[in-house]
Amino acid sequence: MKKGMGIAAAVLLLLGLSFVAGQTGNSAIVSVEGTVVDVLGRPLAEVLVFALDEGTGKVFRTVSDAKGIYIFQNLTPGRYTLRFGMQGFLTVESRNVFYDGKHTVKVDVILAAEGGTDKSKVLREETEVMEAEAKGGVVGGVMGGVRTQADRHPRMSDVAYAPPATHPPFNTEEYDRIFETGYLSALSNPLSTFSIDVDTASYANVRRFIKMNQLPPKDAIRIEEMINYFRYDYPLPGKEHPFSVFTEISDCPWNPDHRLVHIGLQGKTPDREALPPSNLVFLIDVSGSMNADNKLPLLKNAFTLLTQNLGPKDRVAIVVYAGAAGLVLPSTPGDRMDGILAAIDKLSAGGSTAGGAGIELAYKTASENFIKGGNNRIILATDGDFNIGTSSTGDLVRMIEEKRQRGIFLTICGFGMGNYKDGRMEQLADKGNGNYYYIDGLLEAKKVFLDDMRGTLFTIAKDVKIQVEFNPAKVKAYRLIGYENRMLKKEDFADDTKDAGEMGAGHTVTALYEIIPYGSKEEIPGVDELKYQETKISPEAFKTKELLTIKLRYKAPDGDTSKLIVQPLVDKYIVLSKTSLNFRFSAAVAAWGMILRDSEFKGQANLKDVLRWAREARGDDSFGYRAEFINLVELCSLIDQINR
Repeated sequence: MKKGMGIAAAVLLLLGLSFVAGQTGNSAIVSVEGTVVDVLGRPLAEVLVFALDEGTGKVFRTVSDAKGIYIFQNLTPGRYTLRFGMQGFLTVESRNVFYDGKHTVKVDVILAAEGGTDKSKVLREETEVMEAEAKGGVVGGVMGGVRTQADRHPRMSDVAYAPPATHPPFNTEEYDRIFETGYLSALSNPLSTFSIDVDTASYANVRRFIKMNQLPPKDAIRIEEMINYFRYDYPLPGKEHPFSVFTEISDCPWNPDHRLVHIGLQGKTPDREALPPSNLVFLIDVSGSMNADNKLPLLKNAFTLLTQNLGPKDRVAIVVYAGAAGLVLPSTPGDRMDGILAAIDKLSAGGSTAGGAGIELAYKTASENFIKGGNNRIILATDGDFNIGTSSTGDLVRMIEEKRQRGIFLTICGFGMGNYKDGRMEQLADKGNGNYYYIDGLLEAKKVFLDDMRGTLFTIAKDVKIQVEFNPAKVKAYRLIGYENRMLKKEDFADDTKDAGEMGAGHTVTALYEIIPYGSKEEIPGVDELKYQETKISPEAFKTKELLTIKLRYKAPDGDTSKLIVQPLVDKYIVLSKTSLNFRFSAAVAAWGMILRDSEFKGQANLKDVLRWAREARGDDSFGYRAEFINLVELCSLIDQINR
């Protein structure tokens, strides 16, 4: 091994580069691989490793596993630049790594933490480790016992030393920009139109950041998904429509001069015996970027939970994709659990990500096993890091828009961190007539696949749209909280060709409007007077007690023509303390989201008030989700104190 080769600008310490005849490890394919450790020789998981083909410019990605091992397979021969990075550590490139396609190239690395590396301190720590090893003890997680030169991790004293550099933290997570909706005049813009959203990915992803003692990126916060993570106690629907509509109005907790309108939908819950059979295709990303404990291993456990709830009339197929896509389990009856679980257990990660090819094969498999009148659905599990074949978000969206016409729904479950592509997955689920979840642990997998499985898998209404008409004699201006990515044109409401959100069995959907009352002296953005027409409030608007009218359109899961529901909201004021638990808890979640986003519309909201509102409105919390929310808000308060 050549010590210290490829040391770059002092962000990363390359321990060595060697060539091995044949493949090391468990694979029989030659590769570029190695181990990533910290300065004390401890393995680093979740390190992002990029391989740039210096000839073609093509980029391949993978991550290190729990043992710090990373592997690139299916690389074409040539010269590569390797880049290693991880949030909290310094980053570097190793250039001119030659791979001939016949021999495995091994590149081991040490990552130094951000904020500088004190070599003398590291050497002192290494001495402590060696002394502990000699005594059979444990220091810093390193087990005692004498290591041989062959099996011990290289230490900083083994390699050339490089001082710290100033590169930014290494993180390629992607979130679509969110532009918050401002106040609109009820006189000049009386209609507010949007698609419903029952996705919950944003809340689970935000929870992941906070549990790591970090505040999430602003664009990771979709307030409607945070609100709709929780269930609310709304009246059950009647026989005419598959869901009921609930409304409530009171003071706005974070702005006493404003009002808050709460709109809730409650989906019907059919008997389990009445549910149609399911034709499921598990589309699983097994690329190198999924090679981490919180990705593929967690994914396998999550799908195991789902499989245990299937019956003999259900069917399951498994499609995987990495450098290429393949069918690893043909469509199989749901009660043949041993075969299904065995196929899941054999999955392993490696290679690049041919996501487009995997989606094509999954839809083909679902179509070949289509159950008329059944639940035909693809469940895609990935970190969203497509980089081979059809990889642009636009191309993938167009593909899925065409495929959804076949009556096959798409559910997306996101996993992992570091190179997570949130915006892409949200768009794909939206256009695929499905749902989007983020699985940050086994308990979330249980929530999605066991507790909420009925709604996740069985759609009771599709293309559900809401249009609210505000009475300008009662409302000066309004603002829809969240749903920025779900806005529709007013003309889209009655256009049955326009796609909208889906609602599952037993699901609830909640939306909040913040309202500036008519007669308020608060200034709102406006436009110059029109030259050719005049906008006036009709006399009837002043006479009615209606504050607004809610209109909803939806289609049956297999239908093409929408049905209309119309329900006015009478301005019946309720003191905030007397409002429902639904009203106050959802308001607390909305306020928390605005605080995390540092929204210009958060008013007087602060974490102390959010805690009080949430505790007072916790209500029946049999699954403990609201208690967890309270704990997250408390943790945010501690993070905020530390960051001051």
